Amino acid sequence: MHVIVVGAGIIGLATAWHLRSLGAGVTIIDPAPGQGASHAAAGMLAPAAEVVWGQSPLYPLMRASAQMYPSFAAEVASAAGADLGLTDSGTLVCAGDRADLQALRELRTAQTAAGFPTELITGSRARELEPALSPSVAGAVRIPDDQSIDPRRTTAALLSVVSDTTVRRQVTRLTRRDGVTVGVEFSGGDELTADQVVITAGTEAAAITGMPPLPLRKVWGDVLRLRAPAALTPLLHGTVRGLVNGRPVYIVARDDGELVLGASSREDGRSGTDAGAVHRLLQDGQRLVPGILDCEITDITTRARPGSPDDLPIVGRIDEGCLVSTGYFRHGILLAPLGGRLGAELAMGLTPDWMPAGGLASVSPARFSDGPSSADSTSDPSILHPTTLYRSTS
Repeated sequence: MHVIVVGAGIIGLATAWHLRSLGAGVTIIDPAPGQGASHAAAGMLAPAAEVVWGQSPLYPLMRASAQMYPSFAAEVASAAGADLGLTDSGTLVCAGDRADLQALRELRTAQTAAGFPTELITGSRARELEPALSPSVAGAVRIPDDQSIDPRRTTAALLSVVSDTTVRRQVTRLTRRDGVTVGVEFSGGDELTADQVVITAGTEAAAITGMPPLPLRKVWGDVLRLRAPAALTPLLHGTVRGLVNGRPVYIVARDDGELVLGASSREDGRSGTDAGAVHRLLQDGQRLVPGILDCEITDITTRARPGSPDDLPIVGRIDEGCLVSTGYFRHGILLAPLGGRLGAELAMGLTPDWMPAGGLASVSPARFSDGPSSADSTSDPSILHPTTLYRSTS
């Protein structure tokens, strides 16, 4: 079987990785592989720290994918001969003041209810674990099982393994015959055919002619990379997240001394770096870790994350020859092993009965569709029919 994967962010690359392990021939198409949202991401593998009120269907997916990560990362690192920067130093979620501490206490209630182990600690205990924390930190939630990985190293490693099948071109249209996708068309008008097409193009998926109207939104984020002076290295030993006047901020420490500070969140349609957002990140970051202001800024990256209305991924068939895997929002790095395996197995006609609670229905594109049932369905592949989305896997 030959499968085209459109989009070479971490989801597309993980999908290609799993497809190859299942014996498929894969062609990955992207004009700039690895340079989208994955290039900006900090790489926190933090299902507990990512718990948000009202998103309980997401928790089983995050937990399952986090459990897949050690073996996934080890296999990719071995195949590529690369270090992906995987660490298991945990997360400290810090409160900038007492009001923020109350918010953390309430959030910890949700984390505990979701089954994640956490510990509420004092500010002084947090500073014992991370001496660079500000004396003003009012308290923290310690999450010992959280991990992190370097997304740039990971995408580079995946690309090195699949580089012989990567085409650096822009897909503009799905090619169909009798209502079924049989390939893709490039900007120059030429085509490439395949047995299956998997669209993993993030926010750009909706721009491909022939795609159904997906409810994607672009959530822009600004991320800074910094390096502390030698006298302060290492400034941090793990990941520090926090609330400062109710605003979330994080600082991820890499094993090579790099620090990743993020991340703003805006839906204003502006692709450029927002000066106010960068100012607030530095301001809030130094409230938790004053030494941030002694660091050198080595990189500022602004990218759009693909969000869905309920902040869950959108993974499923749009016709017998094509499926979509997008909408991962800020969880793309964490959900890469799960999303990659799921997309690959659906493309190969397998039934992913390993999916956690909620199964395919929790991520199906059909959850946003009011389309007709099979009794009055049409051959129009732009209509997402809940009863036919997974016909090839049943």
